[in-house]
Amino acid sequence: MKESMIHAYAAPRAGASLEPYQFAAHALGPLDVEVGISHCGICHSDLHLIDNDWGVSSYPLVPGHEIVGSVSRLGTAVTQLRAGQRVGVGWLAGACMNCDLCLNGNENLCRHSQPTCIARPGGFASHVRADARFAVALPDSLSSELAAPLLCAGITVFAPLQRQRLKPASRVGVVGLGGLGHLAVQFAAAMGFAVTVFSTSAHKQEEAYGFGADRFVESSAPGVLSAAAGSCDLILTTVPVDLPWVEYLNLLKPNGHLSIVGASPGEVRVPAFALIDGQKSVGGSAVGSNSAIAEMLQFAAAHKIAPRIERFALKNVNEALARLRQNQMRYRAVLVLD
Repeated sequence: MKESMIHAYAAPRAGASLEPYQFAAHALGPLDVEVGISHCGICHSDLHLIDNDWGVSSYPLVPGHEIVGSVSRLGTAVTQLRAGQRVGVGWLAGACMNCDLCLNGNENLCRHSQPTCIARPGGFASHVRADARFAVALPDSLSSELAAPLLCAGITVFAPLQRQRLKPASRVGVVGLGGLGHLAVQFAAAMGFAVTVFSTSAHKQEEAYGFGADRFVESSAPGVLSAAAGSCDLILTTVPVDLPWVEYLNLLKPNGHLSIVGASPGEVRVPAFALIDGQKSVGGSAVGSNSAIAEMLQFAAAHKIAPRIERFALKNVNEALARLRQNQMRYRAVLVLD
């Protein structure tokens, strides 16, 4: 059977503006699904891929990994989805599903995982194809445009909050109130935690309270980080910038954990004794498993958690990317295709 042509926007080379692009869809495997895309979020990771900051991009490159749409075709072995069903596809479009990590529900850590828009076309397009096991059904109460950013930004902050198994009323610090941070505040508050936002942008204080924070710290003010020492059980750093890591480690209580979810440049350097004293730890978090994504979506629907978004037609994708580059987006961009 002749495969259909997919209409998309692609970067023809590193750092270039996106251009209209057509390509033939790859063959639909027995476990695959094709999704007709209605909405796709724009993530800062898309900029990294367009610019080849990570050295993994190939061109022409179709970005996009916060995808919502309806099932248009099903592989012969797919039984859990139906034609026309509304689904989401996030950072991963597949994994080996046979290794110990996959078999234990950690397919997001599989060494053979297949990112949705690396070495395969992503969601700035009319359609996308993926392993059907990585297409998650969406709760009816979540609108498509608000569900899209949850498939990457949402799970990125939900997963470490879930993994730490904090007690009720634990204090969570969120560094940065941007595309990730404003969702982290909402999830943490809905989980019953006391939330402190650390931000260099004093004008975001009222917004932080509106998202559910009960404390705001202007982190660039002299002495404020020292004054907040020992105040947090968990800190999520959501900003893609280098930080004074020792100062943020000092914000933790004994047994506290600092989780890095923003792709900060450079090295994270802390003295060994700063970890030993108080049994503190530093780690990262990589999106989330399929089951965690499904749980996150149900939690968001139940607690009315939603990103604050700006909408753009697909033809205006370069305008959206320019706003993101200039740090003007409040707080997530969503491409509307239908």
